[in-house]
Amino acid sequence: MTEASLPPLIQAMQKPEFYPHPVTVPVELIQTHVSYVLLTGDYVYKVKKPVNFGFLDFSTLEKRQHFCQEELRLNQRGAAALYLEVLPISQVDSEYQLGDEGNAVEYTVKMRQFPQDALLSSLYDRGELTEALIQQLAVKVAAFHKTTPTNDYIRGFGAVGQIRQAFDENYEQTVGFIGGPQTQQQFDETQAYTDRFFGDRTSLFEQRVQQDKIRECHGDLHLRNIASWNNELWLFDCIEFNEPFRFVDVMYDVAYIVMDLDIRQRPDLRALFLNTYFEETGDWEGLQVLPIYVNRQTYVRAKVISFLLNDAGASAAEKQAASDTAAQYYRLAWEYTQPRKGQLVLMSGLSGSGKSTTARALAARTGAIHIRSDAVRKHLGGVALQERGDASLYTPEMTQKTYQRLLDLGVALASEGYTVILDAKYDRQEVRQEAIIQAKNHQLPLTLLHCTAPLEVLSDRLQKRTDDIADATVEVLAQQYFESFLDSEQSYVTTLESTQDITPQLDPIVQQIQSA
Repeated sequence: MTEASLPPLIQAMQKPEFYPHPVTVPVELIQTHVSYVLLTGDYVYKVKKPVNFGFLDFSTLEKRQHFCQEELRLNQRGAAALYLEVLPISQVDSEYQLGDEGNAVEYTVKMRQFPQDALLSSLYDRGELTEALIQQLAVKVAAFHKTTPTNDYIRGFGAVGQIRQAFDENYEQTVGFIGGPQTQQQFDETQAYTDRFFGDRTSLFEQRVQQDKIRECHGDLHLRNIASWNNELWLFDCIEFNEPFRFVDVMYDVAYIVMDLDIRQRPDLRALFLNTYFEETGDWEGLQVLPIYVNRQTYVRAKVISFLLNDAGASAAEKQAASDTAAQYYRLAWEYTQPRKGQLVLMSGLSGSGKSTTARALAARTGAIHIRSDAVRKHLGGVALQERGDASLYTPEMTQKTYQRLLDLGVALASEGYTVILDAKYDRQEVRQEAIIQAKNHQLPLTLLHCTAPLEVLSDRLQKRTDDIADATVEVLAQQYFESFLDSEQSYVTTLESTQDITPQLDPIVQQIQSA
């Protein structure tokens, strides 16, 4: 669109004198299909276009004002420092100016401008999306989800019929791309998978409703809508215009980040994000529905990219690039539908023996779900992860509940196709035997990794341990005793010496997991 064909208001907003503050010249204009975004240096002004796409309706001034207010309200949850205010734009004769509600002809959302290279997608491209940032992001998203509201109306959007409507629409809108970026086999098998999931797993969706996991979420939480700026992570540009896109399972948000890391082929960062998030929330059951949401977000990304193929204004080179990219996403969506063989890995050893360090390394290499007994115990006891538990958290009854919850989660998730690492002492023959029995009953491969180190090393590690959720001390270690492995357990056991380089010791375990 040439400058002359822009609306007079937008032309006025490109002039420095429009603003009551200094601006960087020239004022940069970015357009999307629903908005004009003007970058002035310190501030960004966003004006909604008067469009109606069905799922989004900005066709009247009243609606644009309403959705500007909603954009401000909703984004202040995850990016309060970025979203400043909604301002009227008034017109007197042919002159436009900020302010004067009585003569408002438009509304704009005023935001603080931050550098585009602060986006997590940009950080990834530069090789700067570190493990520490991924963990920080997981904690941020977990905290965000804990505070997002829900009520009976919002929970109503968790009904299977409500959820699957978007899936059916996706298939209807992509039939025309079969033979192009989509293949007939992938289309048929992806659709069959989602049909089967909705048909067979109704109880899972009902449980998510009952557990208050349908909340007023972000709705578009991909890496381009997350920024690391001024030593803080900002979750911005959430969905304000469509309730079904925002009143969703928290896994809907998580799925965007999983998709972005998977398309970049980073299972290590994916596992780190998921394991940190679930440890923070205790919502490991969410992993049972996560695949359907990752499939959805991936398929929608493929669909939207495919639409460019029907754009008469796009060049042949642009269309070829879009086709290649869409094909990647269609294939990834299909890959999520393929059956996986789950398995259980049990860590064992005394406190300080390197179980969690080893489990984290194994999860990074295999994409496994890593569940620590320390986190399970504290969630069961209603104790904050970083808070030290009192004696009531370590009674025999609570220990039994912890191991039972750990095993229940492990079996349920391994049965869904996940490799699950259960990280606990497993120092008693009784709890190991129960795990072996359950694995056999559910036909799940099981491996026992026994971490060892000299007693003086264990004591030294516990004395130096900081910023960890585990409560074990040297005094606790002195009271621990590891019951030797029975002959019937030996075939499952691999012993790891944690004072030695753990990488080569894990190589055969990784190969075993990946070949299962």
